[in-house]
Amino acid sequence: MDIKRRIASTKKTSQITSAMQMVSGAKLMQIEKKSADYQIYSSKIREIVTHLAASQLLEIARAEANAVDPEERQKATKKLTVSSLLRERPVKKTGYMVITSDRGLVGGYNNTVIKAMMDLIHQEHQSPDEYVFMAIGGTGADFFKSRGMNLAYEYRGVSDVPTFNEVREIISTAVSMYDNEVFDELYVCYNHHVNSLSSAFRAEKMLPINDLDVSEVENKGEEYITDPDPDTVLDAILPQYAESLLYGAIMDAKTAEHAASMTSMRSATDNAKDLISDLSMQFNRARQAAITTELTEISGGAAALE
Repeated sequence: MDIKRRIASTKKTSQITSAMQMVSGAKLMQIEKKSADYQIYSSKIREIVTHLAASQLLEIARAEANAVDPEERQKATKKLTVSSLLRERPVKKTGYMVITSDRGLVGGYNNTVIKAMMDLIHQEHQSPDEYVFMAIGGTGADFFKSRGMNLAYEYRGVSDVPTFNEVREIISTAVSMYDNEVFDELYVCYNHHVNSLSSAFRAEKMLPINDLDVSEVENKGEEYITDPDPDTVLDAILPQYAESLLYGAIMDAKTAEHAASMTSMRSATDNAKDLISDLSMQFNRARQAAITTELTEISGGAAALE
């Protein structure tokens, strides 16, 4: 009877994990489609920002090239009207925005992010005063809190298929903290979705924005007519570009999370089926042994009567 109860219980667990696998698979397909649509927007806003920022970036490059001494280089660039999101400054403290899930049942997804994050901290920093965390997801937030680490901000409850409006609060907080010199640079750390079976840890620099390549603009002959002036437009559009970077990172992390959840639930379902098979074999053997014993007893009783 105990084996029968275990078989029935495992079958119910298998049904649950199979259903969860299908749900995660549906979410994965949905977010992959949304990510493909997002890439169109992302490439276009990058093109516009790079074009508008080209003159400022060239001025910075010329100023840095003409100034030999580091202090002179810093003074030269400060004189330029460069957006605060583009200007680099001496790094006294580094911010790390760590993206994890709010729940479990995602295999080693969260452990991979947290372990890689701690390895990065140990490699790059000598003192806890050199860094601060922003946690997106409850698992990371709880980890940093339980260890008394410097957690400046946490956000829980990101949707399974996040919308663009969801990241606005996060990015506005990040930009505000950067402007107020809570940190002097910000890295976004998360699991990048490679395919449905694997992911890879990434730590991408988000602030200041320094991944713009002027050569992407120099080879194009088009010019933008702006009203008001280009610098004002750039100051308005740069936060949107930063939003797009963060939104892309969250989408990528969520895609990896759904893939990890689907793989984890598939493994759980397969393990449950294997366990049911083993238990069924044990049950059949026990039943066969019981039948054999009963037949032996009947045969013995019949022989005794003769």
